[in-house]
Amino acid sequence: MSQEYCIVITTFADESNGKQIIESLLTQRLAACVQVMPIQSSYHWQGKVKSDAETLVLIKTKCSLYAKVQEVILANHLYEVPEIIHMPITDGLPAYLHWIEQECG
Repeated sequence: MSQEYCIVITTFADESNGKQIIESLLTQRLAACVQVMPIQSSYHWQGKVKSDAETLVLIKTKCSLYAKVQEVILANHLYEVPEIIHMPITDGLPAYLHWIEQECG
């Protein structure tokens, strides 16, 4: 049962853009919960090493909704190539997983 659920990870540099995407995911019931936290990212981009302040976003949802979550992020994200990673939940508190099931469309 738990492999029906996942966490989708993305990042944002623009706070208002991140809020817009998060609200869209929640309003469309594509996510049960979205957690955000500030991070410092260092990475290679276009031949250079860069370092930027970003916001890390953890989206709790059902695996069956991943394609729609990705679609919303891609349609609204300001990055040319946004981070979008699907991580299956392999186990978890049954009551919490049931809550995700109830909250997602």
